[in-house]
Amino acid sequence: MHRPTEQIYSNYTQHDFAVWETLFNRQIVLLKETASKEYLEAHKTIKFSPDRIPDFKEVNAIVGGITGWNLQVVPCISPQKDFFQLLSKKKFTATCWLRTMEQLDYLEEPDMFHDVFGHVPLLTNKSYCKFFEGISTIALEHIDNPFAVELLGKIYWFTIEFGLIREENNMKIYGAGIMSSFGEVKHCLSDKVKHVDFDVEKIFSTEYRNDQMQNLYYVIDSYEQLYNSLDEINTGLKRRLKASEKVTI
Repeated sequence: MHRPTEQIYSNYTQHDFAVWETLFNRQIVLLKETASKEYLEAHKTIKFSPDRIPDFKEVNAIVGGITGWNLQVVPCISPQKDFFQLLSKKKFTATCWLRTMEQLDYLEEPDMFHDVFGHVPLLTNKSYCKFFEGISTIALEHIDNPFAVELLGKIYWFTIEFGLIREENNMKIYGAGIMSSFGEVKHCLSDKVKHVDFDVEKIFSTEYRNDQMQNLYYVIDSYEQLYNSLDEINTGLKRRLKASEKVTI
């Protein structure tokens, strides 16, 4: 199937608008009580609404004015090197096509609803963006080392995609993979899963699956904590890489 490489707003169909509205309305009902306050406030800042698919030019003007970040249209998941290079330049890769009504609950590849509804609001948070940019810089230093990329992938997975945050003594959602998933919103805060304090070394040692809902979530205390963890991530990564080299010698 052809995937667009630029957003041409006039190409969206009534079906596309219906899909966006359906997904938006059913998610926001759940997220009003479960999502991070920063995320919900950002929805208003960037003027997200159920009756209008976001126009990337308008989003870029708003987000760029706050944190300097912009959306870079891609047809599908980018190769790791391209992805991290764009992140290091404050460009977040996003698709601009939407799933169909038949795919509301599950889609194998991320579409615009995941990329934009899930990720973009927190691109207005400066500490979150600095963490995002910092992870990409570390990744580019080791982009040709599969083990390093695997370890950083775990950090990305348990924070940017499936992270939780404490706000006023309550656990809230900030991970985009949860934000865009109807089932995962309820699941991640239930007593069926394990909640663990954010710990870089533990995350490095934690395996995950991307084809089912998670059974463990790491919880941060603030977005500043994410940003402040970059030195620990860099140091811990290098230590593990050095240890792995000794094993292979």
